[in-house]
Amino acid sequence: MLKNLSPEERKSEETTIISAGVKIEGKVKSNGNIRVEGEIQGDIISQGNIVIGSNGEVNGQINGDSIAIGGNVTGTVKAKNRLTLEERGNLQGDIFTKSLIVKEGAKFDGKCKMGE
Repeated sequence: MLKNLSPEERKSEETTIISAGVKIEGKVKSNGNIRVEGEIQGDIISQGNIVIGSNGEVNGQINGDSIAIGGNVTGTVKAKNRLTLEERGNLQGDIFTKSLIVKEGAKFDGKCKMGE
């Protein structure tokens, strides 16, 4: 099945996982998806989707297509399509997105700008 996909499509299906117990200091860039269960002190930039798991912690700017936050984030979040704050998600920073979903129990402290 992968033979019929272009290199760009293959990249978008790949997922980079930052496991619990892993701490990264610096910028993380990817053409594919990223899942964070560990800690990142720095920016995350992805052409794909980004998930900050319930144990995940990010201190920096996050840029991606669709972003889901289930852990703790301090910094500006820019989601090209959609940002979802999960039940245990905690975001301290500004949001720029086309669509915002805030589930009951999520915490958000900052400004939000929605649009194209």
